[in-house]
Amino acid sequence: MSLIKSISGIRGTIGGNPGDNLTPIDTVQFASAYGSWLQNQFQNKKLKIVIGRDARISGNMIQNLVQHTLTAMGIDIIDLGLSTTPSVEMAVTGLQADGGIILTASHNPKQWNALKLLNHKGEFLSASDGDTLLKIIENNDFYYAQIDDLGKINPKPNGYIDEHIAKILDLDEVNTEAIQQTGFKVVIDAINSTGGIAIPKLLKALKVDFVCMFCDVSGNFEHNPEPLEKNLQAIMQQVPQNHADLGIVVDPDVDRLALIDEHGKMFGEEYTLIAVADYILSKTPGNTVSNLSSSRALKDIADKYGVQYAKAKTGEVNVVEKMREIDAVIGGEGNGGVIFPKLHAGRDALLGIALVLSYLAEKQISLSQLRQSYPTYFMSKNKMQIDDNFDLQKAIDYLINKHKNAEIDTQDGLRIDFSDSWVQVRKSNTEPIIRIYAEARSQQKADNLALDMINDIKQML
Repeated sequence: MSLIKSISGIRGTIGGNPGDNLTPIDTVQFASAYGSWLQNQFQNKKLKIVIGRDARISGNMIQNLVQHTLTAMGIDIIDLGLSTTPSVEMAVTGLQADGGIILTASHNPKQWNALKLLNHKGEFLSASDGDTLLKIIENNDFYYAQIDDLGKINPKPNGYIDEHIAKILDLDEVNTEAIQQTGFKVVIDAINSTGGIAIPKLLKALKVDFVCMFCDVSGNFEHNPEPLEKNLQAIMQQVPQNHADLGIVVDPDVDRLALIDEHGKMFGEEYTLIAVADYILSKTPGNTVSNLSSSRALKDIADKYGVQYAKAKTGEVNVVEKMREIDAVIGGEGNGGVIFPKLHAGRDALLGIALVLSYLAEKQISLSQLRQSYPTYFMSKNKMQIDDNFDLQKAIDYLINKHKNAEIDTQDGLRIDFSDSWVQVRKSNTEPIIRIYAEARSQQKADNLALDMINDIKQML
C-alpha cells in the first residue's frame, strides 16, 4: 500500500488501484475535501487558492486534476505552475488567497507525488484542521457548483519565485554587499526540479558565480532526491574540481538545504540549521526550536547565546507551533529545513542559502572552517519498512521497559536520551516506514546505537 492520508495532506505513488495508490480518483476526492474544508472556513465567500508544483513527471497531470476539481466547486485558482514550496507558502499571503496547495512529494522518488495543504496564512494545516478534513473525505461531504458559479484558473507567471527572492534580499540579515564583494563560486545540484529555476535567480541577484548540475527542470531525477551523502557523490566531486567555495543541494521542492564544503565533504544537513541559527542569534538573540529528530548542536548554540532551546514533535507545523509558543526567532528541522518567522513560517532553502552566504562573507571564512567551529556530533539515520499490522506502541513499550533507566520522551514516537547520545524511533508521516535516528560523539557509536535499536525491534517482532 503506497497511499498515505494524514493531517498534512495525501501522498502516494502514481498508478495502481484507488485507495491503494495516488490515482486520479484519490486526487479528486482529496482536492474536493480540501475545497469543502475551506468553504466551511469562509462561508458565503468567493474563494481563491494558489497552486504550485515541483517538476516531477506526474505534476502536470495531478495539477490539472486538482485545479479542475476545485473550479468545479466554484473556487478560483491562481496557477503558479512550476514553483517551490516556500514560494507557494509566501504567495498565499502575498496574493491574499484563502489557501494553497503544493503538489510535491518532497524527497520521495519520482513515482511519488502529494498534495500539501495550506491555510490562509500559508502554513500547513493544524492537527485539528487535518482531522476535520479527513472526516470530510470519510463522509464524502462535498458539493459541486452549478454551471454559472464555476471557478476560473488565472495563471501567475514565474511561480511567485521572483517576489520570494525579492523579499529575501530585503531582509537586513542578508548582507548582499558582503556577498558580492567576496566573489563566491558555488556548484548547485537542483535534482532536475524547480531549484533549477529558483537558485540561479537568487545567485544572479547576489552576483554569485555558479555551476549548475541537474538543473533542466525535467523531473527526471538524476539520483535519489533525498539530500543525503550517499546520494550526492557527483556534486561532492564537482565542488573541488571546479575550485568552488561550496556546493548547494536542495530537494525537489526546495525547502531542504544541504551544503558541501570546498573540499567536497558534507557540511552535514543537521548543521545547516546550526549555522543559520548561529548567524541569526549573533544579530538578534532569541529562543530557538528544532524537532526531536534534530541534533543536540542547536541546544549548544542556544546555550552559547544564553537563550532558550525547545524540542518539538516532528513535522513542520509542530515546529512552527512551538516557535510561536516560546516566541522563537529561529528554528527548523535537522533535515536542512530552516524556519525564520521574520520572513515566513515555513522551511526555506532559498533563505538558508542567502543567510549562509552572508555569514561566510561577514566572517571571511570557508565553509569547512565554519563547520570546525561547532561541536561535533554524528547522526545515524535509518529506516525499516513496515506493513499495516505493525504495532508501534507495542515496540515503544518494549523499548521503554528495556531502557527504563534512561531519559524517556514519548511525545513523538520514542526518544531515549543517554548521557552523551540519544536514539529515536518514530513512524513516518509520509512513508510506510519507521525511522530510527541516533546521535553520538562518533559515527560508530551512533551507528551501533541505531543498529541495537533495530535489532531490539526485530527481536520483539
